[in-house]
Amino acid sequence: MELTGAQALIKSLEAQGVEVVFGLPGGAILPVYDPIIDSSIRHVLVRHEQGAGHAAEGYAQVTGRAGVAMVTSGPGATNIVTALANAMMDSTPLVVVTGQVATTAIGTDAFQEVDTTGITMGVTKHNWLVTDPADIAQVVAEAFHVATTGRPGPVLIDFPKDVANARVAYEEPGPVELPGYRPPAAADPAAVEAAARLVLEAERPVVYAGGGLVKAGAAEALRAFVELTGIPVVSTLMARGVLDEADERFLGMPGMHGSYTAVTALQRADLLLAFGARFDDRVTGRLDAFAPAAKVVHVEVDRAEIDKVRRADVAVHADARAALEALTAALRRLGGSELPGASRRRLGPWMGQLNEWKERFPLTYEREGDGAAPAAGTVKPQQVVEELRRLTPDDTVLVSGVGQHQMWAAQFWQFRHPRQWVNSGGLGTMGFAVPAAVGAKVGRPDAMVWAVDGDGCFQMTAQELVTASAERIPVKVAILNNAYLGMVRQWQHMFYEERYSEVYLSPNLPDYVGWAEAMGCVGLRVSSPEEVAPAIEKANDIDDRPVVIDFRTDSMEQVFPMVPAGASNDDIVVHPSQSGLGR
Repeated sequence: MELTGAQALIKSLEAQGVEVVFGLPGGAILPVYDPIIDSSIRHVLVRHEQGAGHAAEGYAQVTGRAGVAMVTSGPGATNIVTALANAMMDSTPLVVVTGQVATTAIGTDAFQEVDTTGITMGVTKHNWLVTDPADIAQVVAEAFHVATTGRPGPVLIDFPKDVANARVAYEEPGPVELPGYRPPAAADPAAVEAAARLVLEAERPVVYAGGGLVKAGAAEALRAFVELTGIPVVSTLMARGVLDEADERFLGMPGMHGSYTAVTALQRADLLLAFGARFDDRVTGRLDAFAPAAKVVHVEVDRAEIDKVRRADVAVHADARAALEALTAALRRLGGSELPGASRRRLGPWMGQLNEWKERFPLTYEREGDGAAPAAGTVKPQQVVEELRRLTPDDTVLVSGVGQHQMWAAQFWQFRHPRQWVNSGGLGTMGFAVPAAVGAKVGRPDAMVWAVDGDGCFQMTAQELVTASAERIPVKVAILNNAYLGMVRQWQHMFYEERYSEVYLSPNLPDYVGWAEAMGCVGLRVSSPEEVAPAIEKANDIDDRPVVIDFRTDSMEQVFPMVPAGASNDDIVVHPSQSGLGR
């Protein structure tokens, strides 16, 4: 069958099961847009290439499948680099196709030419420059294989215009064989047994659950492990929902703005079971003071992460689900039928201490009934998140931007299932929420999708609500509008003697309700506590267009607890109302 290179590319994407592509056409990628008209693939036309990348990330995070984006050369390619870097940090599978100038023009500084493969080498698992149209089908097959296996991540295919226009005899791709790329699957039995023996000896163990568990589809394996051992769990920002957070053994989120119990449990543990986690600096605090008495079992699919930050006493280089299943089986074999009861008796004092911390240092804020009303004409941002959680279904997908609102969303939302929480973790990309919510709703059209965003973040990528309106993608956005770059302001308040340099944004400029309506959305504004629930209920009832609610929030609110940058986790700063309580 003879096709153009462009047709071969689209056919290859169809063969990989691609259902949707987020993109924006331009000169170099133009030939590829013609066969899309006749394809089964849905194309979502974004308003900025960064939006295409983040939408593909949102789609990938809620579905577990590779998100696909397509943009043109030059500025189109450079605009999507932020999304590639974001996906690389958060291990999100993406396949990005970029147009490129003709092969004969590469290196001549042709119009809209950049060295795309060079620019993206550090923010992709791998990239390809296609120079022979006969390679198209095989390259696409390899790209999806690399993006979705092992530690998932983004890949890029740079596609020159003359390759797209060339004629080629299309053939199905052969087996994917990439020398040097061998993702592990089975865990080493000796390492698993060594880990199991540490579990059976530990008196203060903690499961440090990372995002790799979500990527591996290991939620059920984790539940079985916890049921057998009774070991409590902390869940990183990227792993929320991997264990039902209503479970009594869930301690909360660790890290700079984690719960006191989760942070302190890691510090006092004698065994850390790190599953699919990378010992991020936001979790460890000052590294030489992190979990000083703990032995470490590190289960990780990416060999480069083992011993990179914290040396493991037992390293298990394997897929997280396979390793957890093997570890659970080993514990049943070594511990016998008495294991569950014996484990709970051994861990009794530890669980008692943890429960005491939970009761003494819960996540909190000053509520209106406490005599601490918000500033006139505003609401408490934490109240907004709590009401959103109360008034939405258990399977609601929550998306966030980056900053204070992200932390309040993570703190005050209880996740019951994996892939409910979509956010930018490692890169901390402001502007992530709106386009990612669009992609999440495309991936999960039957789920309610709410984005919690800040006013600073919203202004960066709000144009993608035009995409949502035009494509009839009814996402809902709660702007926690405190008129500041809130997290930066908090740091200036705490560490720069309240010298607020270049962080004020204004609550009224822009007019968020007017802007939302101009983009085809329903716009609402809330400026008093009693208006919060009715506005959310009204938004929940609207399902034929996007909704944006401008929640005027108290600019004085700060995120607590907090571990100051560079400090030990033992120096955690709790909410002022708890500061007099003994540790």
